[in-house]
Amino acid sequence: MAKEKSSYVCIECGYHSSKWMGRCPSCNSWNTMIEEKHEDEKKTTKDLKLKQEELPVSLVDIDSLPEERTKTGIEEFDRVLGGGLVKGSLVLVGGDPGIGKSTLILQAAIKLASSGHKVLYLSGEESVNQIKMRAKRIGRQSENLFVASETRFSKIEGMIEYIAPEFLIIDSIQTMYDSELNTSAGSVSQIKLVTSRLMGISKSNGITTMVIGHVTKEGVLAGPRVLEHMVDTVLYFEGDRSGSYRVIRAVKNRFGSTNEVGLFEMDENGLESIDNPSEILIGQRSDSPGSVISCAMEGTRPLLVEIQALVTPTIFGMPRRMVNDLDYNRFLMVVAALEKQVGLKTQSQDIYVNAVGGLKLSEPAQDLSIAVAIASSYKERPADPYTLVVGEIGLTGEIRSISNVESRIKEARRSGLKRVVIPQMNRNKIKPIDSIEIIGVKTLSEALKLAFKEN
Repeated sequence: MAKEKSSYVCIECGYHSSKWMGRCPSCNSWNTMIEEKHEDEKKTTKDLKLKQEELPVSLVDIDSLPEERTKTGIEEFDRVLGGGLVKGSLVLVGGDPGIGKSTLILQAAIKLASSGHKVLYLSGEESVNQIKMRAKRIGRQSENLFVASETRFSKIEGMIEYIAPEFLIIDSIQTMYDSELNTSAGSVSQIKLVTSRLMGISKSNGITTMVIGHVTKEGVLAGPRVLEHMVDTVLYFEGDRSGSYRVIRAVKNRFGSTNEVGLFEMDENGLESIDNPSEILIGQRSDSPGSVISCAMEGTRPLLVEIQALVTPTIFGMPRRMVNDLDYNRFLMVVAALEKQVGLKTQSQDIYVNAVGGLKLSEPAQDLSIAVAIASSYKERPADPYTLVVGEIGLTGEIRSISNVESRIKEARRSGLKRVVIPQMNRNKIKPIDSIEIIGVKTLSEALKLAFKEN
């Protein structure tokens, strides 16, 4: 009889150890080491003869075939995928609980089935009745969409063979398990084995598979890191659950770019693609002090966003500095530059800054718009509502060049803005663009003078 051995594996990062530890030495997580038992099987070797079709061939002798892509019918989803789902690929979609992963994938399944494709949707988290209720709420039903509630992979293999789908959906990978392993569903070894078998089924049968994955409290996919290496595409679904906007981005894509993002709005009927996000993000902007229009790059896509600031006398011993959806350290640098280089006396003022819309912005190009918004609220003077302000601020008050300036200017013009304030270094390289005034600035003081309505 084979001897049973055990090891300990971190459920957060997949680190292996021969003994239990309270803290994982790889990812520093506490109480994440779990025991996994396995049999020490006697190794055997066999002389396997290669078949003719298994022999290596020269790259030049291989007939290249065009990628077979199928559009899901969800424009923003297809954009991130690189134009649609590639036949035989394995796509992993991760995101926080309740963010809308299952809703998005079910919508894609319904649209694919309505287009005549056979789709098998397998859930380990919902019953078939619950799936039916969600399907009725978010879209029309189709006889080509088959659903089942199952977690045993041996049963799942039988269902795939019986239905022979073109598209397979697994919700979620953490709920599936293979009885060959004496470990619970969601363990590191189970996730690796089930994903490996799904990959084999997808490639050998030309089935396009979409897998939903959970994320940890740090925002990374739960399970071993090798999971992301095994699949063809990794997508992250992000957003504020209390808000209505969602962003999907690719962090890995073997068949397309990772520089694209998709934007959605969640309503009672599910997720709707946002065709013109800039109009929505700045559409409710008020002409009041503390409000400035900036432009963020999400991949290769320019998005106009409203930066709001509120500066008010503090009632505390130490003034508060709070920021939402922006880089906190860069915000502190901007405040320091305003105090030192412009003379804004904010030592006794609370400062609150927010990026409206729920998008998380971290690039330095928002520095100048943050500074103008703070100065606008401090001086109680509204900034010009038809002016876009972008630029990076140096600690000595200089305005440094940024990337993708021309794309940002064209997006501002398309949205009806009349002026843009950009770094002078960028202005020197930009040709005039019709219907919009382009102003270059070298210093923070110069930018503040140009941004307010009276000037």
